[in-house]
Amino acid sequence: MKETAYLLQAALISAWWLGLAISSNFFNAFQFAGIPPVSFWAFFAPDILLIASLSVVRAYHQNRALELVILGAFAYATLYCCNATILTLSGYLPTGLMAFGLGYNVFLCFNESLFRRSCAGIVRNAVKTVIQIVCVWILALAVVPYILLDAFNGLIAPALDAQTVAGGLLFLAFSLLGLTSSFFLVRDGDGTPLPLDQTNELVVSGPYQYVRNPMAIAGIGQGIAVAILFQSFPILVYSLLGAFAWHLVVRPFEEQDMLKRFGDSYQGYRQRVPCWFPRFGKNAG
Repeated sequence: MKETAYLLQAALISAWWLGLAISSNFFNAFQFAGIPPVSFWAFFAPDILLIASLSVVRAYHQNRALELVILGAFAYATLYCCNATILTLSGYLPTGLMAFGLGYNVFLCFNESLFRRSCAGIVRNAVKTVIQIVCVWILALAVVPYILLDAFNGLIAPALDAQTVAGGLLFLAFSLLGLTSSFFLVRDGDGTPLPLDQTNELVVSGPYQYVRNPMAIAGIGQGIAVAILFQSFPILVYSLLGAFAWHLVVRPFEEQDMLKRFGDSYQGYRQRVPCWFPRFGKNAG
């Protein structure tokens, strides 16, 4: 599982630098005001050597020290970007990207301790779930799209046309799916959607009787709906990359944890119910 995650990381970093080299618009979107481009290119060798190259090595050779070196490189670059953003009041896109990379590597290094069962009752779980949803939706569906629009498209209000209406309706539909899925996790799972505070029971009711990961589908669908709403290709890429990373990296760790906790019950559920495409009818669930 980690092998794929590190190869994906190396590929994305290499593709990012390639994009910077061949597109001036792409390059300008990642700049800090007042910091010359040469200072940005100064990070090319450390990025390629300490992150991309070592990620490839780690993909083929299991080594804890390599994981920590890569994590440290991301932490240093993230702190640099945060400081640059504070000093220049700009560069929110590169700083956000580095923060995401840092979180990605924290997950790869410490995923075993990030999956924990909830110890609270249903009322507290419900309150925590509402707080989680509000925070995640603000970050993933408001802050990140705002930064992408500011960097690439410009902050232009969407026009009231058929495409905007379709995007809005899709957003409402996927939001309802996410809220419904959260409700069943709290009610029947005795936990919350967050891996740090996960369910104590295997949930096979509600949307979960038709598809194994309705909350992931809801989140990806919301992102695509926002892209349609603002007619933004960067937001669409952001949503699809999120889906790609979740399927290749997060999902295997999550399924391994659930197989460990629920055993044959989860194995049977996984065999009956598809991951991405809902199966309706008498054989579902």
